[in-house]
Parts: sequence; structure tokens; C-alpha cells
Amino acid sequence: MDLMTITELARSAWVVWLTLIFASILFWAFRPKNKKRWEDDAMMIFKNDKGDKGGHAHG
Repeated sequence: MDLMTITELARSAWVVWLTLIFASILFWAFRPKNKKRWEDDAMMIFKNDKGDKGGHAHG
């Protein structure tokens, strides 16, 4: 087994590994179980520290 063969195998292994990681992250992000969490995180910018709803956070 020469160096070129090892290099080709390593490149193929990295492609497979990175594809598996990417697919796992997509699966985790789009699970229906996480929908409430993502909605809460999206609305975080509109919440203020005083606990009341709406209005401005400063002033």
C-alpha cells in the first residue's frame, strides 16, 4: 500500500465522516421535539428583563 492509496482512502473516509456529522445535525435540528425550543429562541429578542410583555426593554 503506497502513500497515494492511503491518501485516497483518507479523503473518502473524511467525506463519509463529514456527511454523517452533517446529517446528524440536520436530524437534530429538524426533529419535531425541538420545535418549541426553536420558537422560544426566536422570540428571545422580543422579551425584556422586567418580565412584562411588549414595550421597550430600555427607557
